[in-house]
Amino acid sequence: MEGLAGLGISLPTLIAQVVNFVIFFGLLYLFAYKPILKMLDERSKRVKESMEQTEHIKEQVAHAEEETKKRIEAASKEGHEIVAQAVRTGEEVRQRAQQEAKGEGEALIARARVEIQHERDDAIDELRKEFADLTILAAEKVISRSLDKEAHRQLIDKVLSESPTLKKG
Repeated sequence: MEGLAGLGISLPTLIAQVVNFVIFFGLLYLFAYKPILKMLDERSKRVKESMEQTEHIKEQVAHAEEETKKRIEAASKEGHEIVAQAVRTGEEVRQRAQQEAKGEGEALIARARVEIQHERDDAIDELRKEFADLTILAAEKVISRSLDKEAHRQLIDKVLSESPTLKKG
């Protein structure tokens, strides 16, 4: 023990300090280390739970983005279908209007042809009557006497209807 005393260490003080250190260490363990460990464990547990929640939220966001993409694609397809249907409907309406206009045009042309034919026939009839009247008038002057107009008119009409140049239609 002389070696310890030579170093300036007294054994009872050393034992007292060791006992004090053990008591102090025991108290620190009970009152500081355990609560700090408990608090760190709880914090670690909360961080782990937060990480799990974050992963869960990430999965939900990814799922929501996927759903949104699907909905946008579906809406886009529906929009394209609506546009295509509108184009088809417009084309059908245009074709129907063209067909109706073509039909009306053909009917108008047919009516015009019939009307022109009637006017031509009327003009030919009028020309025949005029020609018959002029022929009778000329014959009266040549013969200097009045002819039976009705008999000569029938005769002239017969000659005109037999004439190849003045036939109707």
